[in-house]
Amino acid sequence: MPHWFDGTYFPGDDLTLSTNDPALLYGATVFTTLQVYGNNLDHPLTHWAAHQNRLTQALGDFSWPQPNWVQVRQGAAAVMADYPVVRITCFPDGRELVTGRHLSPELDQMQAQGIAVWIAKGELYQRSHPGYKTGNYLGAWLALQAAQNHSAKEAILTDSQGQWLETSTGNLWGWAVGQWHTPALGAGLLPGVTRLHLVHYLSQRGQPIREDPWPAAMIQTFEALAYSNSGVQVVPIHTVLGDRSRLEFDPKHPALEVLQAAFRENQPPVPASH
Repeated sequence: MPHWFDGTYFPGDDLTLSTNDPALLYGATVFTTLQVYGNNLDHPLTHWAAHQNRLTQALGDFSWPQPNWVQVRQGAAAVMADYPVVRITCFPDGRELVTGRHLSPELDQMQAQGIAVWIAKGELYQRSHPGYKTGNYLGAWLALQAAQNHSAKEAILTDSQGQWLETSTGNLWGWAVGQWHTPALGAGLLPGVTRLHLVHYLSQRGQPIREDPWPAAMIQTFEALAYSNSGVQVVPIHTVLGDRSRLEFDPKHPALEVLQAAFRENQPPVPASH
């Protein structure tokens, strides 16, 4: 896989790291993943400024140096020539790694028909530093593997009270009684850039949004359910599998069209201050 590392473009898959590198030993990195629209980093839906701001804030909070942002952008431009989804990883010493991947070949089907998800309960599946995208993503990765073992495409992470937080790769959305709900950030989840885009999009159109905890009683009221991230945009959820339960939702509910339309219009970018 072609990639960019520490100011240099490499056409192959190999990356050399010291065996003592904190990124290898502890997952000591922060990263962001963005989808490039129109082959343009400055396209409004690419949200370059918001993704850069996410990394800048995390690096500042961790007291790590900022990378050379000119180099980071050069790396993203090089990688996006082959891949529409770009991941930017920052190391604690200022180095940057830019990699890419293709969109899922099943994405159109997932967006149209929805997916099944599995509820991941317990400390095993909790994310370290959930407000940041760090290289230590083991809990979410384990949840995703377990979900796939249950014939599901995604996992829903929960807190110690069993309240839903987010999926292993994205933010949750539920429709009930004429309004959208998304779990509150204070509950311990990642403030996704796509989540911010959708909150901004809905607010601009006068669509009410509730940002609250998601206990079981609230979930039972939902007519539609979906998750979002930069790589999939919005994907409906038609089935939620628990250890002894099964919930079903309408993957073609009319309210979902409003969320999905946020990626078919030339929207202004999410403010970088978010």
